[in-house]
Amino acid sequence: MKSICQFLSILIGLVCAVLMFFGIIPLLGWTLWATLAGCVVGIIFGVFPERKIGLIINAAVAIVAVLRLFLGGGVI
Repeated sequence: MKSICQFLSILIGLVCAVLMFFGIIPLLGWTLWATLAGCVVGIIFGVFPERKIGLIINAAVAIVAVLRLFLGGGVI
């Protein structure tokens, strides 16, 4: 069970990282909201396993997405 949660957390984190790179492009900042929602799910899955690599990936992606949303005013 823990290895499945770890795999899902890493997979979700990598998908969110790809979405985040699209969100950094001007006028595509709305994709960062989907990225943040995915990161929350990934963080939930990343809490359970002993190795926290998925949690770290999702937290890093979420922090960058929040900073980008903050700089862009939430939408842009």
